[in-house]
Order: sequence, then structure tokens, then C-alpha cells
Amino acid sequence: MVLWTLVLVTTVFVGLVKVYQKLTCGFCKSSAHMVGKVVIVTGGNCGLGLETAKDLANRGARVILACRSVAKANAAVEKITKETGNTDVHFRQLDLTSLRSVREFCAKIVKTEKRLDVLINNAGAGGLGNHVTSDGIHVGMQVNYFAPFLLTCLLVPLMKSSAPCRIVNVSSMIHKYGELDFENLNMEKYWSDYLVYANSKLFLNLMTLELSDRLKGTGVTVNALHPGVSATNIFRNIPSDFLRKIIEKGISFMFKSPWEASQTAIYLAVAPELREVTGKYFVDCWESKPSKLSLDKEQAKRLWDESERLVKYSFSDS
Repeated sequence: MVLWTLVLVTTVFVGLVKVYQKLTCGFCKSSAHMVGKVVIVTGGNCGLGLETAKDLANRGARVILACRSVAKANAAVEKITKETGNTDVHFRQLDLTSLRSVREFCAKIVKTEKRLDVLINNAGAGGLGNHVTSDGIHVGMQVNYFAPFLLTCLLVPLMKSSAPCRIVNVSSMIHKYGELDFENLNMEKYWSDYLVYANSKLFLNLMTLELSDRLKGTGVTVNALHPGVSATNIFRNIPSDFLRKIIEKGISFMFKSPWEASQTAIYLAVAPELREVTGKYFVDCWESKPSKLSLDKEQAKRLWDESERLVKYSFSDS
């Protein structure tokens, strides 16, 4: 009897979560075209990054997938081209575990592209372990925050010359559990996979806030978003195949599909009404309020300065 009660309660709970997700899921209703626009989507070979890239290609944009895996990126280019009919979809290799790769990628973009209208910092990963990269930065913090920070800074000059244009940072509601300890930005004192992910998303929010101030009057906007829980490739680093598949199946059933999770990023990239909106945080295609810490301008400025020091770059040179 107890077992059947537990099964019933669990079933009802899962059903309610599913219904809630469907009722609250936001969708990009804008039909704005992107013909003549150039878009970069990091991690655009799978999950919500792939869905975002596909939608923008379908609107006529020149889409550049910035990914580490050549094979997966080429497969994504082929898939997007086939499904949208847009042949102006391309791959440029980018390894976020290497700041040298970030610099080389940006140098190539500046050399080959006349403009850049939208930059979507989508790539991210969990479960990367506890080690530093060749740049001396914790691998999880570099992939999820410090490398996107440098990437954005290096591409800002091109975006200024292409204005009006937009920067979209894919954050997460998990940022609310992040910590801003300036003696542990690089996970030197203590770490966990969960804390690394939460901190990196909090830092993305603070970067969004500070950058929006630095770009005022340039025509370049920057906003962050929570895409919603979705069974994307972010779980790829879970060592147990069985556990990973169970998590992915459960999340796929209860929460958002990658297509649903991509809607807010697409909205921020294309909606005409957001042309001058900057420094904000969105959930389900609606402006929302992030954590109190995410809105602290003094802390955002301090984090920015520390980020410049760690990636060895000065934004004043942009």
C-alpha cells in the first residue's frame, strides 16, 4: 500500500511539473528576418545552441558556429543547411579551454568578417573536474566564464562598428547559488562541480551588468538569460553512461526540450522591441529579476577588473 501511494504521489508530482513547464514556457513570437546579419553562436553544434543557430539561419542570417569538435560542428552545419536551405552557415574552431584559441578565433573573425551583429555566448559545460588549463585558470571557470569574457571583449570593436547589434549571454537560475569570493575566483581555496557552474553563471550576470554600462551610447546591447532546465549536452561529462542517460531521460520528460530552451536566446537576438534594452536578465522571453548580487554594480566592476587580470587583457584597449 505504501509503495503504491509513493508511486501515485510521484506520478502526480511529475505530471504537475510537466504541466507547469508547458504553461509557463515562453516562445519567441517575433518574425523578424536576419538577412544581411552575421551571428556567432558558441557551442552551436548541439542542444539549445544548435536550435538557436538553426532558427537564426532560417531567418536568413550568416551563421558561424564556434565549436571545439570539427566532426560535430561539420555535422551541425550540414544539418542546419539541409533543414533551412541557408547555405551561409559555417564553422570556426574554438576551444574555450585555451585562451590562445580564443584569441586566434577572434583574430580570424575580425580579418574575415566585415560585421558582427549578434554574439551568443551559449557554450558551457559541467563536470569538467578540478584542474587548471595551460592558462593557469580552473578549467570549469575558464570554459564557462573567463574564456567567454575574453571572447566578448575581443569582438566588441567589430560589434561597435556594426551597431546596432547584440550580445546574448546564456546564464542560468543556478546563479542564485553562486558565491563571489574574490579570494576564490579561480577555485584556489575550495571547489565543487556545482559551485563552479553556479559561480560561472553568476559571473556572467555581473559581466552583463558591467559591460552594459561600458557600452552605453555605442549601439551594442548585452543581456543575459535563463533558458530553463533542458536535457542538453551539458551533462556529457557525467562519467556513468547509465546515470547520464537516466538524468537526461528524466529531464527530457519533465522539463524543456532543447527547442523550447532556445526560445529566450532567440528572442533576445531578434526581437525589434529589445533594440535598446541592455543589462537585463530574461526568463521565458520576459524580463525577470536575477539575484540581488547580480545587480551589485560595485561588485560587477571589481569582478571585471579581476577578470581582465586573469585573462591578461585590458578592455580600455578595445
